[in-house]
Amino acid sequence: MATKGKAAVVVDDKKMEIQEFDLPKIGPEDALIKLELTGICGSDIGIYSGKFKILGIKYPLIMGHEILGRIVEIGAKASELYQAKVGDRVIVEAFVPCGKCKLCLTGNYRICDKGIGYGASVTSDTPPHLWGGYGEYMYVNPGSIVHRIDQDIPAEEAVLAASALANGIRFVRELGQVTIGDRVLIQGAGQMGLVSTIAAHEAGAASIMITGLTRDKDRFALAKEFGATHTINVEKENPIERVREITNGEMADVVIDTTGVPEAVAQSIQAVRKLGTVVSIGLTGFKPIPNFISDLIVMNELRFQGGRSCDFRAVIPAIRLVAAKKYPLKKMVTHRYPLEQAETGVRALAGEIEGEYPIKVVITP
Repeated sequence: MATKGKAAVVVDDKKMEIQEFDLPKIGPEDALIKLELTGICGSDIGIYSGKFKILGIKYPLIMGHEILGRIVEIGAKASELYQAKVGDRVIVEAFVPCGKCKLCLTGNYRICDKGIGYGASVTSDTPPHLWGGYGEYMYVNPGSIVHRIDQDIPAEEAVLAASALANGIRFVRELGQVTIGDRVLIQGAGQMGLVSTIAAHEAGAASIMITGLTRDKDRFALAKEFGATHTINVEKENPIERVREITNGEMADVVIDTTGVPEAVAQSIQAVRKLGTVVSIGLTGFKPIPNFISDLIVMNELRFQGGRSCDFRAVIPAIRLVAAKKYPLKKMVTHRYPLEQAETGVRALAGEIEGEYPIKVVITP
């Protein structure tokens, strides 16, 4: 077995370099995985650029919380807890809860203030160093939430279950409470918009409307394959008026905003019916939202719900849905980069590489 492993480390704002680390000694409650594929999340862009320093992000940092790999070493207690052994293929949830605070004890460990976030909260100069998925290996801390996943599921689809698809399921089903016959508006045709489309379709929505731009033609086509009934080009159509037309004036039962674009967030509360629900999951960069008429929330008795991430209640159904092979999920993964080009992958997703417009970017160590 190897004794060292490489990782892509953010050392400063918009600066990443490949570094080598000693592989850690594994105790009875922890594990080490050899990474098979790591997804690049939109939040990684904010970490890489320095915008999320306001959240306490520090460098040097190995990013990556959409994690798929195989166990190469595992302690006895960890093996019993996870029902996993060396050689098993696993996905690792992004958060390691403290397990003791009120949030954890009520099942809300994804927003635990005392836990660990892979690829975000522990710097790479903190032993055992390998705290993120942008590498050849990753350390699995005691208390992590680990799920086995079938060997025959394509890696590009398996990695989506680790975070993206599970997020969509939670945002749509748990937070949006979408059910049979609902009319759902999804703002944004990126990776979160597409997985939210799948979740809405699985929930039985009668109408699934998804917004995007002129350049989103291919994404709109994929959204249709995932169950969207209507696509709305916001550069050519007024989305509120289009929703009104599609719903015969009744508006959407649920709106899922995946964009974080201030204009879209403001429009969301205008596109939803009275007593409807808006789920907002896109970050604006802690900026105020112009034309956000909060009186509409009061007068129409709306439920405005934030959504940050997922937990086991969404990850488990995501794994099962991927295994069912009902959707061409592999089409979402449009760009693959080797570990040495991880920085290029992040910049591509951020729209900084001319001619590149990826949906989902992954790193192949």
